[in-house]
Amino acid sequence: MQEIVVKYGGNAMADLAADPVLADCVELHKGGQRVVLVHGGGPQIDAALRTRGIKEERIDGLRVTSLAALEIVEHVLCATVNKELVRALGALGATAVGISGEDGRLLWAKKIDRRLGAVGEIVEVQPQVIRTILDAGFFPVIAPLALDKDDPSGRLNVNADTAAGAIAGALQAQFYVVVTDVEGVRKDLTDPNSTVARLTAAQATAWLDDGTLSGGMRPKMRGALDALQHGAKRALISGAGVQAITRALEGTGTEVTL
Repeated sequence: MQEIVVKYGGNAMADLAADPVLADCVELHKGGQRVVLVHGGGPQIDAALRTRGIKEERIDGLRVTSLAALEIVEHVLCATVNKELVRALGALGATAVGISGEDGRLLWAKKIDRRLGAVGEIVEVQPQVIRTILDAGFFPVIAPLALDKDDPSGRLNVNADTAAGAIAGALQAQFYVVVTDVEGVRKDLTDPNSTVARLTAAQATAWLDDGTLSGGMRPKMRGALDALQHGAKRALISGAGVQAITRALEGTGTEVTL
């Protein structure tokens, strides 16, 4: 059976108990598809940081993560968002299992930039734990934290798009689907009519270089390109809503190609 890696961002998540994206994932899972969900949690992390009086800061779409912030990020992603998703998927009938990139030595990363603090870029993926979960008939739900390659007792925050793209590539997934709060990639972020159906890697790289792609779309696109370059067969960026994954597989949104 083909593997479908879905990246679901915190900005796209609504009421999980009635979330149509999760319902679509469960229907695919029940139909025998090997679905892997990699999630973010940006808004939830922002709220937790504000409560603790820690200023939110991003550089090139990536969250600056101090050691104090890292504790909160790990708690929100692993103990809150991940388990909320597992419960919601279970209520819909899926046999979901929640892990992070630290489990099974799944994700290894190195710090990107001193200015970003404890933020890593993926340098190695060991996907055996995912395959073991899938082979047993379960639905893996993955929080984007990684072990520190330079300090195996430590861990790093990894952008969810970066983690998801790396996982999709390592699994050589048939589909890598990014579910976001806009219906595909727009040439002009403010103009819904500028959504493009297909974007080559060369075009995407040019748009990254000239600033056409900004904010959170930058790591999304980099994740999609990384997935394709490391073995994923197709990369799709599409909006949330009813049958979001099914619609993406059928051509809604933007397909990124090599």
